[in-house]
Amino acid sequence: MEEKLYLYPVWVRFWHWANAILCLLLILTGLSMQYSDPEYPIIRFDWAVSIHDISGIILIISYIIFIIGNIFTPNGSQYLFRIKGYFQNVTRQARYYSFGMFKGENPPFEITKSNKFNPLQRFSYVFIMYISMPVIIITGLMLLYPEYLLHGVFGTFALHTTDIIHVVLGFIVSLFFVVHVYFCSIGSRPLSNYISMFNGYHEKH
Repeated sequence: MEEKLYLYPVWVRFWHWANAILCLLLILTGLSMQYSDPEYPIIRFDWAVSIHDISGIILIISYIIFIIGNIFTPNGSQYLFRIKGYFQNVTRQARYYSFGMFKGENPPFEITKSNKFNPLQRFSYVFIMYISMPVIIITGLMLLYPEYLLHGVFGTFALHTTDIIHVVLGFIVSLFFVVHVYFCSIGSRPLSNYISMFNGYHEKH
C-alpha cells in the first residue's frame, strides 16, 4: 500500500524551484560566456552577462532565505550528521545506486519525516549548499566588482585566480544539477519525486 509523507513545506518548495531556475540560467549563461564563438554565441554576450549578473544577485537573496529558513525551521536539522560511521553509510548508499537498485534491492536507508535525505544525499547537499555555494557567491561578487575587491586590494593575479575558482565550482554545481535531475527520477514512480516538489508529499511503498 502506498504511503505519503509530508516532507516539503511551502517555503522549501518555492525556494527549490526558484533556485533551480536561477541555477539553470546561471549555467546556460556561464557556458555561453565561456565557450561561445563570438560570431555565433549561444546567447548574445551582453545579454548573457546581464542575465548572469541579475540571476546571481537574486540567487544570493535566495541563498539567504535558505540559510534563515534552516536556522528557524526544522528543515535545518536535515543537514546535520555525525562523522563517525557516516562515510560507511555513504558507501552503502553509493553501492545501492550503482548496483542494488538494478537488482531490485530495497534502499538501505528509509525516508522518514525526521530523516528525508539518505547519507549520500546529505553529503552532497552539505557540500553544495554549505561549501560550494558560499565560495561561488563570494567569488561571483568579487568578479562583479573587481575594481573594489580585486584590483584595488589583491591585484590582477587575484582576478584570474578568482575566475578559475568560480568557473571550477560552477562546473561542479552544473554536474550536481544534472545528477540531481537524474536521481529525482528514482522513486516509487518516475515522476513521483518531481510531483512531491509541487504538493509537498513524498510517495513511498
